[in-house]
Amino acid sequence: MTYTIQNELKRIKEYYAGDPLQKRFSALICGESGSGKTFLLRSCRRPIHVDSFDPGGTKCLRKWIESGDIIADTQWEGEDPLEPNRFDKWKKTIELRLQIGYFNSFGTYCLDSATSWANSAMYSQTNGAPPDWGKDYVPVKHDMTIYITKLMSLPCDFILTGHLNKEVKVLSYDRKTGVRTEEVRYRFLTIGKAVTTIPLLFDELYVMKTKETSQGLERVIVTEAQGEFAARSRLKGSGILNAEEPADIKAILKKIGLNWEDKARLDFIDPNLAM
Repeated sequence: MTYTIQNELKRIKEYYAGDPLQKRFSALICGESGSGKTFLLRSCRRPIHVDSFDPGGTKCLRKWIESGDIIADTQWEGEDPLEPNRFDKWKKTIELRLQIGYFNSFGTYCLDSATSWANSAMYSQTNGAPPDWGKDYVPVKHDMTIYITKLMSLPCDFILTGHLNKEVKVLSYDRKTGVRTEEVRYRFLTIGKAVTTIPLLFDELYVMKTKETSQGLERVIVTEAQGEFAARSRLKGSGILNAEEPADIKAILKKIGLNWEDKARLDFIDPNLAM
């Protein structure tokens, strides 16, 4: 093809139209313990695969696990800090799954949660010894970033759950009355500078929040910065998403014009054994 302005523009437009990364959904969903981050997975595109690093974290999904809609791999739970092996084994397993096209059958992949996953990565780096800032944090952050980047290329939606770190900044203090004014912020909890670099890899940064209504407690997803919460959406467009949305991932996908439909149910029968 002759290299002209028109041909180059055509090539760029065709590449964009066929680029699967432009149609992907990747979200870092943070919240305090008990806010419903893991339970939210029931609203994702099915089938759903969960790599659980949080001990007992998938118990709330038992109904969907038993039905086969959710595959929960819990072998990563319960890392021994003094004899760590989960993180290295997880990396090898991810590489194998990518080679065999394992994720082609899934609508959603979830890594639950970033806190326990990062701890496992650090245990692997230090073999249970206290981490050294200059020696250990940079390699671990690098390893985490590499594997999240790999997971961004999956042929399914990708969700990473995370906890929140409460930061309190004293703005003023009256010595006479003892009254002080504080600024409270909640930010993604992880190790070192990964607190900044990891969120940048995701299209969506959501916060799960519980609010009181006349009908009782309601869980919502915060999609944009609100006071103490840091949240954003690259996909919301011009007012497509509200600042708070119902806790339903498929409803959000449908609203922003991405694929929200489930994939076919999983077939657990090995054709080679059925012959």
